[in-house]
Amino acid sequence: MKKDFILDNKLDFSNYKEALELIEKSHYILIITHVNPDADTISSALALSNLFYENKIKHKVFNVSSDLPQNLDFINRFDKITDQLPKFYDLAISVDCGTSKRFGFELSKDIPLINIDHHSSNDGFGKVNIVDYQKSSTAEIVFDFFKFNGLYITKNSATALYTGIYDDSLRFSIGRCDEKTFEKANFLVKCGANPSDIASKLLRRDSLAKYRIIPKILDSLELFKEGELAFIKAEPIWLKQTGAHLRDCEDALDMIMSISIVKIAVFLRVSNNQIRLSIRSKGNIDVSKIASTFGGGGHINAAGCSLETTNLEEAKNMVLKEVLETK
Repeated sequence: MKKDFILDNKLDFSNYKEALELIEKSHYILIITHVNPDADTISSALALSNLFYENKIKHKVFNVSSDLPQNLDFINRFDKITDQLPKFYDLAISVDCGTSKRFGFELSKDIPLINIDHHSSNDGFGKVNIVDYQKSSTAEIVFDFFKFNGLYITKNSATALYTGIYDDSLRFSIGRCDEKTFEKANFLVKCGANPSDIASKLLRRDSLAKYRIIPKILDSLELFKEGELAFIKAEPIWLKQTGAHLRDCEDALDMIMSISIVKIAVFLRVSNNQIRLSIRSKGNIDVSKIASTFGGGGHINAAGCSLETTNLEEAKNMVLKEVLETK
């Protein structure tokens, strides 16, 4: 593979080297993105896909669904993502998957797996585990994989990596962003990533349906604990009425977290005959513990899980009880 002189020999990243050795020995690689894909998993996968394509390494980027976030279609090779598993692959790489359940399918135990992730709930389910929950995003870890193996970052990979870091760090606003994160972003700009263009494509391509359903979701707001705990929901009928997609609803949670008195916010919606929860918090309130109670996981201030019910009120009461007891 084409190399670049961006090594930092002061750090021990033996798992990065081991991952590269597995990649170079493989014949066909499956890159796995998680269910309900976001910018971080897609961008991380496409950064690797562009690297592999440029080095003539056979591979596929897989997502269990064909329903992908179309605001990411500007990233090179986005159109190559498939929901069809290849008949043969001898190596798998999962990106941004906190658990193997996030694959959406059962990976054969005979297939070696490189697990690249930044969720604190990740228990190291791969043969090689590149997991750092202190990083802003999985894309930042993929950047480190490039850097510490001395791999050349093209404009296409730089665009993908910058997109993942920018989006998953909530535009560089979360606490896990440090000077290293900004150094990496700066390096990616030098490699050809265009910050203003990326921001414009991520932020200024909303559907009209989004602005029809967001008011309904905000109107569902319920407050507990003198306003410190907030719940919002998206009823399935609202999606039908507005023509919105669940992805159109996501900004509502950030809006609720902008309320000064709110310390924990929970967003409930029906997805695949389950209730999907997103939980956010401020300060040192660890919502990953709440999510893990229901089989989910995530970070201190951002976590998620699914409940085996389609009753939003029932789900709310289950989570409310757990949150009040945990807090």
